[in-house]
Amino acid sequence: MVDVFDQVEEELRSERYKRLARTWLPVAGGVLVVALIAALGWWGYQNWQISKADKASVAYQRGLESLEAGNPIGADAAFTQAANEGNGAYKSLSLQHRAAIAVQANRIPDAVALFDEAAKASGDPLIADPAALKAVWLLMDTAPLADIQSRLEPLIKEGRPMRAYAREALALAQIQTGQIDAARSALVVLKNELDTPQIVSERADAALASIDSGTAANLAAIVRAQAALEASAARAPAAMPAGPLAPSPAAPARP
Repeated sequence: MVDVFDQVEEELRSERYKRLARTWLPVAGGVLVVALIAALGWWGYQNWQISKADKASVAYQRGLESLEAGNPIGADAAFTQAANEGNGAYKSLSLQHRAAIAVQANRIPDAVALFDEAAKASGDPLIADPAALKAVWLLMDTAPLADIQSRLEPLIKEGRPMRAYAREALALAQIQTGQIDAARSALVVLKNELDTPQIVSERADAALASIDSGTAANLAAIVRAQAALEASAARAPAAMPAGPLAPSPAAPARP
């Protein structure tokens, strides 16, 4: 009898295993297939990204060479391709170069739009904030103070790389619209802070001297001259807006 019970139990166990296999083997096989597809998809995506970065790098370098050769039309076409092919960094820097070309052609609205697009293209403030600030400088003479202030507020936040330059721009915009007292207070703080770049501190000191001597009305011309300098500095999208002699950036690192 014991042998019979053992045999029956073994048959029941075998039938249970068969049922489990019929139930779960298709599921396990499906999971493996999905995992394989996902792995192949990720591999293909990575290769596609690398291929796009290679194309963007070549186009970006061609744009820089066209600029050096005095060929803005060819440069614009190359930077357009780099912006379309590349990641956020390539797109932002290429758009900033296109904006600089538009400035040189006196197409200021186009340049502002390109700088705005460049600021949105990259999540890195070191790349995006200079673009946003250069758009402000181009608008300084025409846009209402409220618009200038709304554009500068994100750049003025603690820890942003262009914070001092943005605060300087806001103070000059306030002077230009007659808000002398507010501008003076901002410039005093800016001049005396330890982390203010020297060139910004010197310009703040010059602006304060103009206010204190009663010649603040002349600062509107200074603002226009500064805007012209910043527009010229657009040839160096990733550099601090310190003047027209700032070096052009190299191509971003590939992923």
